Amino acid sequence: MFLLVSVFVASCTCDEHYVSSHGGLTDKEVSYIKQRQLLYYRDDFGLEKAILSDPFNLTADWVGSCVCDYTGIRTVACIDLNHGDIVGCLPEELGLLTDLALFHINSNRFCGTVPHKFIKLKLMLELDLSNNWFTGKFLEVILKLPLLKFLDLRFNEFEGTIPKELFDKDLDVIFINHNRFRFNLPDNFGNSHVSVIILANNKFHGCMPASLGNTTGLEEIILMNNGFRSCLPEQFGWLKILTVF
Repeated sequence: MFLLVSVFVASCTCDEHYVSSHGGLTDKEVSYIKQRQLLYYRDDFGLEKAILSDPFNLTADWVGSCVCDYTGIRTVACIDLNHGDIVGCLPEELGLLTDLALFHINSNRFCGTVPHKFIKLKLMLELDLSNNWFTGKFLEVILKLPLLKFLDLRFNEFEGTIPKELFDKDLDVIFINHNRFRFNLPDNFGNSHVSVIILANNKFHGCMPASLGNTTGLEEIILMNNGFRSCLPEQFGWLKILTVF
């Protein structure tokens, strides 16, 4: 809790909740921004709002150091803003929430990419960024989350290749469908311990690796609407508990 509170000043009140759209900041505006640090970020043009639209006012009470009382934040270990229709980007300060284990923000309109400071979230178990407007390359920071079990990036605009190291991680679920990834499945695909993996509606190509047969805990794999070719390897028959293909 200490690390989280350190992002904010002690006061939890503010008389006027606004920031000028032009000109210099008043002392009151500076004080207000400090209290709502998670909702602002600094770029080359100065201080900008991180959340551009919040039609259900889910972040309206994100003021002051009483973080556990914020809407959508049940505890310091969990952020759940699913189906909030929130527009904006993720601020770097989220990386200071080092006790965070679950981060669910699906079905919003977040854009940009994930802050590099997420690399500090060593207790992260579930990362759900699905159904947003995220763009760019595969999030390398994911490879640095040692306890991650659930990864959901589906329905975004991610593109490029996927590092083969993803399949060496001890993940249980991988959803990366409906993006623009272009990739050959690597030979170490069979190192994965996943029970469910969905790769559909991307631009994967090439052949299915023989190591597929080593994923003996696999229950569901969906590959449709890609560019795979050739026959399935005979090792496919080793998947005794597979129920969805």
